[in-house]
Amino acid sequence: MGYIMELRKLVGPRPLIMAGSCVLVFNEEGHLLLQKRTDSLDWGTLGGSMEPGESLEETAARELYEEAGLRAESFKLISIFSGEDMYYQYPHGDEVYNVMAVYEASGIKGSPTIMDDEGLELRYFDLNQPIPEINPFTEYVLKKAGYIRTN
Repeated sequence: MGYIMELRKLVGPRPLIMAGSCVLVFNEEGHLLLQKRTDSLDWGTLGGSMEPGESLEETAARELYEEAGLRAESFKLISIFSGEDMYYQYPHGDEVYNVMAVYEASGIKGSPTIMDDEGLELRYFDLNQPIPEINPFTEYVLKKAGYIRTN
């Protein structure tokens, strides 16, 4: 059981400040790998919360493997997001204010494979095309980081 789940036993669904990482993986065509999430049934980036003692980059590497079975030779820090815009309420009611480091992974090894119970499917998407059922939080991060255009 992870650190956040242990905290949830103590504080219930009340807002937590949750530090974590999100990993952007692009294929040769420049398409972004997303996972269809089991909790919200929409498409989101790979990533998750930091465990005690981890660096943000170690969190990115662990989450990349846990969620997609992939390893990366390196990670480039794109941006760190925090603040009121990073509030999220999960479908089951838990609330968080995310502090998120966004990394772009390179030198990918392996083939995308569902490795845990957080994802239903993995698929690459062309960011020049609308992504159906994109997680609003993922859309916000991709727009703020400059990966998709705002209208």
